[in-house]
Amino acid sequence: MDRRPTKRGGRAAPPSWAIDVAILVGIGLLMGFLGPFDSDSAPVGVRYVYWMICVVGGGLIGVAADQLLRRYLLRTWWRTAAVSVLMTPPVTLLVLVTQNLLVDQPVNWPAYGWLLWQVGPLMLAVMAVRALVWRRAPVVVETRTVIAPPLPEAEATFRRRLSAKRREARLIAIEAHDHYLKVHTDVGVELITLRFTDALDELVLAHGWRVHRSWWVAAGAVEAVQWRRGVGEIRLAGGLTAPVSRTYRPTLKEAGWF
Repeated sequence: MDRRPTKRGGRAAPPSWAIDVAILVGIGLLMGFLGPFDSDSAPVGVRYVYWMICVVGGGLIGVAADQLLRRYLLRTWWRTAAVSVLMTPPVTLLVLVTQNLLVDQPVNWPAYGWLLWQVGPLMLAVMAVRALVWRRAPVVVETRTVIAPPLPEAEATFRRRLSAKRREARLIAIEAHDHYLKVHTDVGVELITLRFTDALDELVLAHGWRVHRSWWVAAGAVEAVQWRRGVGEIRLAGGLTAPVSRTYRPTLKEAGWF
């Protein structure tokens, strides 16, 4: 996983080591509050200092081991298990020394061996929490057809039928009304005399779809498509809406809108 600081909302994200320390401090404070393994019998201040040293110090040993194994074990959970095994002996020594300094616990091999079975599962839990925090959220990919800009000649024949004001405008949709067409553009609507089938022939190479027996829409103008109970509607740029019939629903589905 990439641990380089990235910018979010104009601010640099905190470095990875700071996040790791924050995770370990949080776990240390929780352990100090809960007081497991009979540590609740110690004074409150001593208990918190003990767990902060053990969890933060031991966790940093695990972080270092994780960095060493990263190039060899790519799978997070396999690496977490391996790191927990490798870090347990040195962390157990750290715990034993900390106990000796804070509560005068003797340092000897029997105590070391007994602590190994407590430290191992605890360090596995700590590293698992860290792995969960660093785990990337699943990436949701929305698949849509990429609309390339149309070739200049694709709409040229049809555009010559429009007035000079709208000839260079953005084409949004064409709506058929008897023997004339209502041409929707981003600078207004224009009526022209032309059969709908002839307009479709002239726009056959343009990036757009027929979505109804009387509607053609430019692909780049589509903002949303809805289909409910056999009735479809397409929302276009400029707040325009057009119906979608069952006949032409597969066209939009193939383009990724359903």
